[in-house]
Amino acid sequence: MSDQLSPSIDIMLADSNPLVLTAMSELFDRDPRFSLVATSATAEGFLGTVMRVPVQVGVVDWHLPVLGAATLIEVLREQENAPRFVVYGDAGGDMARLAMQAGAAGFVARSGAVEGLLDTCAEVAAGKMVFPFIDVRQMQQDPIHSLSRKERAMLEALAKGLSNRELAKELQISTNTVKFHLSNVYEKLSVKNRTQAIAYFYSSQFTGGQK
Repeated sequence: MSDQLSPSIDIMLADSNPLVLTAMSELFDRDPRFSLVATSATAEGFLGTVMRVPVQVGVVDWHLPVLGAATLIEVLREQENAPRFVVYGDAGGDMARLAMQAGAAGFVARSGAVEGLLDTCAEVAAGKMVFPFIDVRQMQQDPIHSLSRKERAMLEALAKGLSNRELAKELQISTNTVKFHLSNVYEKLSVKNRTQAIAYFYSSQFTGGQK
């Protein structure tokens, strides 16, 4: 009963494999937690649709033609109503880590149980980051590298002591988008506030200068 009363999660799917796309569509259609808004076989198709009809979660194939998931995520993260992304891809290689660095909120291996995809999307919609085990030592060598271009610019501007309003003016974005990017910066750097982020920035610069 509670599932029926809670609002469904608007979701959009994008995969270059029509069989996978059909199977995923049926999967989400049957789950009352979700409302499937649209599907696409390309990154451009996803981008064009989601700009007109915002959704909460986007499930995308990492090798989505033509732009690829990394570029798609980067482009959409500049938008205020950007969806949170779950990359649905192959378990092998570095894909989960690359997805995290690109700004995705979750990663699900195609080889896993389909229920895992549904549960991950529900958790991501609730604001969580959901990834399989990743050897974070590689990322922790310098988490600065996991920041997007916009996030790096945000951190550098933040280090100047700018307020959220001043950051918005400097980067020509809204204050809500500033808060969104700052939240991502804090999470990636494992800090809790702007003071710690600024301290991290300067310590990183100092360490980099010593190498």
